[in-house]
Amino acid sequence: MVHNLPATANWSAFAIGRIQMPFVAQAALMGGNCRVGLEDNLYLDRGVLTTNGALVERACEILTRMGARILTPQETREKWGLVKRS
Repeated sequence: MVHNLPATANWSAFAIGRIQMPFVAQAALMGGNCRVGLEDNLYLDRGVLTTNGALVERACEILTRMGARILTPQETREKWGLVKRS
């Protein structure tokens, strides 16, 4: 599906359950963005309940180790066109 998008498209991917973190890596490898959260996954590791913050930290660690740069909230708003223009 990614190959059917326009070259300038911003896209994001997510997965549920135990494949959430592998999908974080896959989305980045394919040039996309990712998101994580409790709405999709309740566990950080097998049998270990998590928080949104811990999921975000794990995703950031994976992406950083892959050489990706994590955008700041402001950079994300600008990238997705969510900034009020005066």
